[in-house]
Amino acid sequence: MIATRHFSRRCCVSARLHFGVLAALAGTLSALPFSTQARTQTCFIVSIHSGDTATARCGDATNASAWRRLRLQGIEAPKPGQPFAEQARQKMHDMVRLKPADVDCDDFASHARERVCRVMVTPDSAPNGPRTLDAGLALLTVGLARWQPAQAQRLSPQERGQYEFAEEEARAKRAGLWKNARPARP
Repeated sequence: MIATRHFSRRCCVSARLHFGVLAALAGTLSALPFSTQARTQTCFIVSIHSGDTATARCGDATNASAWRRLRLQGIEAPKPGQPFAEQARQKMHDMVRLKPADVDCDDFASHARERVCRVMVTPDSAPNGPRTLDAGLALLTVGLARWQPAQAQRLSPQERGQYEFAEEEARAKRAGLWKNARPARP
């Protein structure tokens, strides 16, 4: 009988310890700089402002809050008037305009003028498939945007690696912005 009580106490202590470890882990994960909880909405991209900025309608078109100005996370495309600005805007237009998109933003409740978001669309190569094309990553891959380490806290470690690699590969191929030895900063 004594051994049983000792065993049950050990189990309770062990369970409390495991619960404490799980609670600490949950607290640590919530403090991480990248979002562990997706805030995804399906939106319709209605206009393109530049290579990294668009307007989307998310929900009821008659509701003013349904219209959102989005900035692609983790990248910066050339501004109007800079070299490759029109090519970046056209590439963004070809990829996302008038298409439904999965838009993943940090905070839809915010009333900020622009929201930094990931925009996922269906690639032209698979028009009936899932939305697997990351517009920001695609612009980096063809050399029409720069990866922004300052926005890296919004990305997971895997995404940071993908974005950084895409820019390095575009530089190596001398694609888009990287045709110039010293490309202008957007």
